[in-house]
Amino acid sequence: MDFSFTAEQRQIAAAIAKTCKRFDDSYWLARDRTGDFPHDFCSALAADGWLGIAMPESYGGAGLGIMEAALMMQTIAESGAAMSGCSAVHMNIFGPNVIVVFGTDEQKARMLPPLIGGQTRACFGVTEPDTGLDTAHLKTLARRNGDHYLVNGRKVWTSTAKVADKILLIARTKSIEECDKASDGLSLFYTDLDRSTVEVREIEKMGRKAVDSNELFIDGLRVPVADRIGEEGKGFQYLLHGLNPERILIAAEAVGIGRVALARASQYAKDRIVFNRPIGQNQAIQHPLAESWCELEAAHLMCFKAAALYDAGAPCGIEANAAKFLAARAGFTACERSILTHGGYGYAKEFHVERFMREQWINRIAPVTEQLMLCYIAERALGLPKSY
Repeated sequence: MDFSFTAEQRQIAAAIAKTCKRFDDSYWLARDRTGDFPHDFCSALAADGWLGIAMPESYGGAGLGIMEAALMMQTIAESGAAMSGCSAVHMNIFGPNVIVVFGTDEQKARMLPPLIGGQTRACFGVTEPDTGLDTAHLKTLARRNGDHYLVNGRKVWTSTAKVADKILLIARTKSIEECDKASDGLSLFYTDLDRSTVEVREIEKMGRKAVDSNELFIDGLRVPVADRIGEEGKGFQYLLHGLNPERILIAAEAVGIGRVALARASQYAKDRIVFNRPIGQNQAIQHPLAESWCELEAAHLMCFKAAALYDAGAPCGIEANAAKFLAARAGFTACERSILTHGGYGYAKEFHVERFMREQWINRIAPVTEQLMLCYIAERALGLPKSY
């Protein structure tokens, strides 16, 4: 069993790190203060071809796997960009996968190249105010009217909707009463985000100010039938196909943030002299940081095990959920310990570790809670009865 990256994968990480180096701590601190979207960062990654890392070569992508995509996202996070950098490009990396798998040739040719080239930015409209993680009971309606649908409803926590011109949207095309299962009757669309029929209201939040999160109020959005992905009523099943790669990417990002926080803490512990000795010489400082190193390495291994299974076409749901759970916890703890190592300076924005922790919170909450991941593992790995 080989746990090392290939020479090509190491080159990919080095190239992405080189691009990220152009966007230093001061760049991300400014974005954290102003909330300005990192357009130039996204453009730099697009110019180097990285937004299509896991997309087919025939549409301008690199044709690589989730393994390489996860390595890319981990590298971005570890550069100090954290979730402000990762979330700015996250949708472009995993979102189009549903188009690749279930879209027609015409849809792929029309939809993928602009995403890969960075000319188009998309948001993902799934979660709703009254349903949360109970996706099967979404209430947004898409009524067919000849060659188009009219969509009405609400979405919440839709990231990048302020700057997006496209939306990957799931809506109910058949009432739940008419369906054998609640998860039936949902359809998936990739279409224009028409501001005349969709009101976008930004949600102020604790961290990742540069990447907006929003409520959407949809009133008569006209969606051509040609923008429906796959069969009508199969959207929930299509959505499930993308859950595992998204969990893997989030896990990689969480590890990356944990690593940069740990590196900053370790350097500070070597540099900070108190009582005529570096504080890193004290075991009370050493041991928590060493423990975080162990936790992050374990999460990293689970993350890339899940990625390898996914790329091989093997079942990976248990591993993907475990990776996301372990990485979010390990990354969060590393950020907490980094702040404590810095003492009062850990609370100061100029040292950046408080930003890492604020952004790391996201990975413990979204896109699925720790509790639901544990429920999934209990049921699928341990054979325990379903609890919800």
